[in-house]
Amino acid sequence: MDNLRGIESFVKAVEGGSIANAARQLGITPAAASQNIARLEQQLGTRLLLRTTRSLALTEGGKIYFERVRQVIEDLDMAQTALFALNDRPQGRLRVSVAKALGRHVIAPMIPAFSARWPDVSLELILNDERIDHIRDEIDVSIRFFRPSGAGLITRKLGEVPIIICASPDYLARRGTPREPEELKHHDCLLFRTAFDGRLLPWGFFRNGSRFEPDLHVSIISNDIDALAAMTVAGAGISRLGAFLARDLVAKGDVVALFTSGSAASGAEADPEPLDFHICVQDREAMLPKVRLFIDHVVAEWKKRPI
Repeated sequence: MDNLRGIESFVKAVEGGSIANAARQLGITPAAASQNIARLEQQLGTRLLLRTTRSLALTEGGKIYFERVRQVIEDLDMAQTALFALNDRPQGRLRVSVAKALGRHVIAPMIPAFSARWPDVSLELILNDERIDHIRDEIDVSIRFFRPSGAGLITRKLGEVPIIICASPDYLARRGTPREPEELKHHDCLLFRTAFDGRLLPWGFFRNGSRFEPDLHVSIISNDIDALAAMTVAGAGISRLGAFLARDLVAKGDVVALFTSGSAASGAEADPEPLDFHICVQDREAMLPKVRLFIDHVVAEWKKRPI
């Protein structure tokens, strides 16, 4: 097989929907990927792709050829990965998708140590809150604050993030301090709209072992937690923030934590419901050594750090 690079470029272009995507995956320029495919077509004596400025399509011969060779490329990738694992050299691209706020404040600081330990792994961190498809989006590992669903998807609970309900001292001086969640309906509440389903993230509380959601007066909505935090500091109202983001704001005096007595077992006090985060891979075949090493690293770091 004297045109393996051409076959790789062809398969990645079809799977990725463009020659540019194929080039990015292979670490070459789009021009080089296009030339690889052109040489393959010349060798085969047939046109495989119909190219336009915005898309590409398979010819009839291209469809037949693609179905035959795509498994060859997958098998070669798996064989190479197996050899790297045998030699204790995890290597290659690792695409990790993480919920935005958690990615910025928790996962990103964990990555330098992983990269220093495994320098042959090229890690790409993708921050978004949308629902993803591991296969379509070429994601090796995802971390989400909801349990994703999908055929064959393997998920495990990474851990809980405590929630802090908070407001700025200026806001509380103007509007008063709520003593129990039921008073939130009289305050300006800043809510997060989830990108994966468009719903507002609920404010759950526990009191005497029972969960409830109080009525809220919704003042501002955003799809970005950091933006909500900034508006909270600026005195816009009361927000529900993960402890990894709110803890420093509380320590600096930028915001005041509410409902923090921890005495929800009795009286009117209530504890905010924590947020669960899950780490996911597509299936057991996707659990390559570099994927397993990254997951083990994140789990170990999560246990060591105050989240």
